[in-house]
Amino acid sequence: MRVIGTAGHVDHGKSTLVQRLTNIDPDRLEEEKAREMTIDLGFAWFDLPSGESVGIVDVPGHRDFIENMLAGVGGIDAVLLVIAADEGVMPQTREHLAILDLLGVENGLIILSKIDLVDDPEWLDLVEQEIRDVVENTALAGADIVRISAYTGDGIADLVEHLEYLLDSLPPRPDYQMPRLPIDRVFTISGFGTVVTGTLTGGKLRVGDDIEIQPSAQRGRIRGLQSHKNKVDVAWPGSRVAVNVSGIDKHDVLRGMVLGHPGKLAPTILADVYYRHLDDASRPLKHNAEIKFFSGAAETTGIVRLLAADTILPGEESWLQIRLKNPVALLEGDRYILRFPSPGETIGGGIVVNPHPGRRWKRHQPDVIQRLETRLIGSPSQRLLDVIREIEPADVSTIAARIELSDEEFDSLMEELLSNQQIIALPDGTYLSRATWQHNTAQMIAVLNAYHETYPLRGGMSRAELRSRLRLQNTMLNFIVEQHDDIIANGNTLRLKHHTIRFTDAQQTRIENMLSHLAEHAYAPPPVNDLLEIVGSEDVFHALVELGEIVQVQPDIVFARQHYDAMVDGVLQLIDAHGAVTAAMLRDHFQTTRKYAIALLEHLDNLGITRRQGDERVRGTRQP
Repeated sequence: MRVIGTAGHVDHGKSTLVQRLTNIDPDRLEEEKAREMTIDLGFAWFDLPSGESVGIVDVPGHRDFIENMLAGVGGIDAVLLVIAADEGVMPQTREHLAILDLLGVENGLIILSKIDLVDDPEWLDLVEQEIRDVVENTALAGADIVRISAYTGDGIADLVEHLEYLLDSLPPRPDYQMPRLPIDRVFTISGFGTVVTGTLTGGKLRVGDDIEIQPSAQRGRIRGLQSHKNKVDVAWPGSRVAVNVSGIDKHDVLRGMVLGHPGKLAPTILADVYYRHLDDASRPLKHNAEIKFFSGAAETTGIVRLLAADTILPGEESWLQIRLKNPVALLEGDRYILRFPSPGETIGGGIVVNPHPGRRWKRHQPDVIQRLETRLIGSPSQRLLDVIREIEPADVSTIAARIELSDEEFDSLMEELLSNQQIIALPDGTYLSRATWQHNTAQMIAVLNAYHETYPLRGGMSRAELRSRLRLQNTMLNFIVEQHDDIIANGNTLRLKHHTIRFTDAQQTRIENMLSHLAEHAYAPPPVNDLLEIVGSEDVFHALVELGEIVQVQPDIVFARQHYDAMVDGVLQLIDAHGAVTAAMLRDHFQTTRKYAIALLEHLDNLGITRRQGDERVRGTRQP
């Protein structure tokens, strides 16, 4: 199944041609019939001699309805550009042609209509030459020109033959397993409820599928599907589809919204785009200019930020970041059109390169432009890698939703990036680029180095402080620590492999004096302040605690290591001998005071080595 669009000036016979091909009048509004003018999108269909079904989107030709035209030309396979033989190329024809070129519609036929009104063959030849000149540098350069009269039927058979050949030469629409239906009509049918229509791209829809409409995030279920008024169980990419949706009210759905599977489409109000300013634009595009933005069937206003230029002149191309007034569901690679709002004028368009930049870029940044160029012209694996770098660490479903690839292509490219070590799989199932992993590792080492230089007498930095400084998630920090041989973990403290605590000779002398003083009062040590005065430095004191040479059981009570170990052994021996130990028993055993006995026992309770039962302690769950 294929979908084609008609384009051209209002008086050039588009709707008449559609009716001749299909026996369906695409002008469905009373006003359209009264004015003999297409105002909104019209739809019709017919079968080619080969049996292939062709849907037609008939778009308005009048300049006053150009924005309705933009809602209908997205997603078409080919275009019929209709030009009347008695009038030739009109200004509106040129605007339609520019829009088709910006949207990348490369396949089509040029229809020279109303030949019954021209008796002079030379005039027809002159019009054809004019057409060739006009389309020379556009996507329709080289397109076949077919002379027809929709009124008499002359040339219709030739047109059908050309159209069949053209559509047969096109590759099938890709199935990325991510269907998107830009909604161009919304209505209700009595007894059935809400119906939305559009041209389906990206994947299949099935009756019974759960769906989500963006940007409103409304969820529903497909109750029924029709294509060309025939009920179907499956709608395929590239077909005109009517979807009967349950669970969503008609009044909550607007043209421009997009129907897809839940969680696959994400709306955005910020997008990085590549832009071409039309040669015949009336004025340059300036930074912070207000514009109208069109993509798919969506329309909104916005502000453009020029990333690589100060002004974009007619005929020039450059990079923009567009801030949209209303959210739009976009994917990388989507085409778009820009218009000046007042006076209304189509000025250019291009390709959405990054629909979710996540932040506002500074202007004139070479690294930003380089990354955007990679997204635009890079290989599929380069583009996927850049998507991962934008949102890392991210899981597979989040990554896949940001790039339009089939499941097979996506899995193959992910495997390629993993085997080339361009991305790394974290233990929690998320992925990040190797460049980011290396950057975070280098930062971690730099921060630890600086910490060791600032605090040479500390064993290392706490995990919490390091994570906070680097703004890393626990999974990322732990993975780097596990993978890097130069980073040593000691519980919740991290240090570099080369770092050791070293004391000066003067510090070592003071330390020995303090330890001697502790030895003289083994089980009833002096207060910490007295010890600090002897050792002369809080840093040295805390270093001794980290090294384990002294053990601080309470803020003001410290034991030398050998005396602490002796007391812990004594506690356990007393428990084993008597079934339990009290503070009084410990006091008497070590000839100390109740103060020190209670401090030690509470310390051992906290460690789980002992467990309190009333006034007694028994063995805990942990070994010393």
